[in-house]
Amino acid sequence: MPGTSVATESVIETDALTKRYGKQLAVDALSLTVPAGSVFGFLGPNGSGKTTTIRMLMGLIEPTSGRAKLLGRPMPRDTRTVLPHVGALIEGPALYGFLSGRDNLLRYDAADPTADPRTRRVRAEAALDRVGLTAAAGKKAKAYSLGMKQRLGLAAALLQPRRLLVLDEPTNGLDPQGMREIRALVRELASEGTTVFLSSHLLDEIEQVCSHAGVMAQGRLLIQGPVAELAAGARGRLVVTTPDTGDAVRVLKELGVTDLVVAEDRVTGDPPGTGADADTGTGTGTGTGTDLAELNAALVGAGVRVRGFGVERASLEDAFVALTGEGFDVAG
Repeated sequence: MPGTSVATESVIETDALTKRYGKQLAVDALSLTVPAGSVFGFLGPNGSGKTTTIRMLMGLIEPTSGRAKLLGRPMPRDTRTVLPHVGALIEGPALYGFLSGRDNLLRYDAADPTADPRTRRVRAEAALDRVGLTAAAGKKAKAYSLGMKQRLGLAAALLQPRRLLVLDEPTNGLDPQGMREIRALVRELASEGTTVFLSSHLLDEIEQVCSHAGVMAQGRLLIQGPVAELAAGARGRLVVTTPDTGDAVRVLKELGVTDLVVAEDRVTGDPPGTGADADTGTGTGTGTGTDLAELNAALVGAGVRVRGFGVERASLEDAFVALTGEGFDVAG
């Protein structure tokens, strides 16, 4: 950014960022750090404050208190300086239904004072191709499906090279193939040096594409950090494969295994204490005295035919449900 001093460590930084609507506290003292070059997943159930946060970051609404910086510059004070370097898709794209997808992009590009009009059509065609809309570029936007509108909004965000891309539920309305294509595009953009801030309520989306994540619930940030570390912080599930599921449940329950679930020939549960080695998934047990070998021996001693035994690696779902006490939509 010419003539500006930009922090290289983080592209988004907030300190006690807060937004109230009357008595409702939509975002509560949010302190967030998004590292440069990351794909940062902003995760939480619908209504957890994600979109309100994004609107404050982009200078669309004023915070009640606290501060926010994008690309090292305070927002919303430096909106005009910062936003030419930021692409965004927030709450779905605003489109002219009577114009074609291509003409919508040309309108978006014409509204950008930094865009060179001589190369406008080249940029529009490249953006359409990148999101897979070339074949539908001449169709009126009012005839687009929700997924196609999402793609067109993403194309608008990609008309210019961006240092930061802010995406609010970017796969909303897409079929599974469309989701995979958008995820591949996000990875490609990140490999080219663009930092991507991706808001989603889909755990699979975050786990598959993001390097870092933050978890929101009821307006508060519960945790943030590298995705691998967030998942590793949760304990894995004990898995026993046996035809004797009833006996296995009885023995495991007596030994302190909780949340037991039977599905066909599999019994799963939360291991007692902290003895389970959730990170390695090897079933060796570490830490306290209640290790997995003792559980296995007790099952065998009780006559349970054990055909498989171990601990599954903890997933983001395990970590986030443990943090929030509620489920997320994990469909991908």
